[in-house]
Amino acid sequence: MLPKLEGYAAALLGTLDAADLTTVASDLVALEETVLTRADLRGVLADTSIAGPVRGAIVRELLAGKVATTTLRLAVFAATTAPAQEVPRAIGELSQSAHHLAAHGFIEQSNLGLLGARKRVAGFADALLEDLATDDFAAIERELFTWARTIEESQELRRLLVDRDASLEARVAVTDQLLSGRVSAASLALARYVVTGGRPRDVVGTLDYLVDHVAEARNWRVARVHSARALDERDQADLARSLSSLTGSSVELQIAEEPDLLGGVLVEVGDLRLDATTRGRLATLRDAVASGHLYESALKQND
Repeated sequence: MLPKLEGYAAALLGTLDAADLTTVASDLVALEETVLTRADLRGVLADTSIAGPVRGAIVRELLAGKVATTTLRLAVFAATTAPAQEVPRAIGELSQSAHHLAAHGFIEQSNLGLLGARKRVAGFADALLEDLATDDFAAIERELFTWARTIEESQELRRLLVDRDASLEARVAVTDQLLSGRVSAASLALARYVVTGGRPRDVVGTLDYLVDHVAEARNWRVARVHSARALDERDQADLARSLSSLTGSSVELQIAEEPDLLGGVLVEVGDLRLDATTRGRLATLRDAVASGHLYESALKQND
């Protein structure tokens, strides 16, 4: 299974009781069979010309109201993050993981290298962050960063957490002992999974990786919108929905009115910049005229 999907599945499946787990496992089997027997659906999911977030939106629309919420989240994440050709297989692997957990009480984890293990922990974080308000992200970043520095500064603690010969239970227990009641539930869950899902000798490195990952996730959750006029509730809802489909996650709007834009909106989310303002279009037109492209285009049309 892809590392990020493995971590994401561990976060969601690990919280289910027996009845819900059975339901999700059955849903995933049915979904896998549908993908295998429906060439049209399999073709859409494996189409390399369709962006991941768009594939996820398609899956969400197809499955909403037909499967359990956890099944829907797993399927959408698989369709969004897996390379197109691997989406059908990823859904099958999710089904296998759910059944293994139901039968044996645990999910088998792949033996991954350093980068793969970090991505697995990032996938676990993605699942947790989906349920949190963006305002909580900064505290998680700060708590994980502080925990990483604490480990760095304590030779005894560092020796225990990076010791591959120490039992997993002992390493998790010391994490619980030192962090329970001192950090948020999300930070504690992430710190625990760094131990159980990461590489022993990379605890500090994985924590620092997580700090950057949470910060990046926060940037993609907040869209800075510069609008030439006030946006009513309907406009805001339509814009938020469109951006969510584009980015693959829920988006919060921070709106600033700027009449000098003349018309339209300028949106900045993550490292994506969408300029649909009148001023932006005029600037593009001015650049085209200055470079001679507009004149050349007119000549070609008259030939």
